[in-house]
Amino acid sequence: MRLPTAILAAAPALAAAADAVAADAVHGQELYESRCGGCHSLDANRVGPAHRGVYGRKAGSAPNFNYSPAVKKSAVVWEERTLDAWLTNPQALIPGQRMNFRVAAAEDRADIIAYLRQQSGQ
Repeated sequence: MRLPTAILAAAPALAAAADAVAADAVHGQELYESRCGGCHSLDANRVGPAHRGVYGRKAGSAPNFNYSPAVKKSAVVWEERTLDAWLTNPQALIPGQRMNFRVAAAEDRADIIAYLRQQSGQ
């Protein structure tokens, strides 16, 4: 049986939507507060930039934060794929950046991303 082209074309978007639904933003908030909160806040720049509105924002563009030149020059826009890559290994995504923290578990990354997305009104 051959599937219509429209169904095949929509499959990646549907899979991404299913992943977003499966992620737990409540657990993501707990993880964010315990793992990210030492350097980040939703609304204030600290060691790292404020995160409210980060989902959909170009990397290095939050106001009043002193980003590394590497992050400022990058073309990264924060969304599921790029946030997952960043939390997996920031240096691999943007060589020369200054964050030295990783989230090993894919489920934890997905939950943190779901929380950040929720806090960005997405």
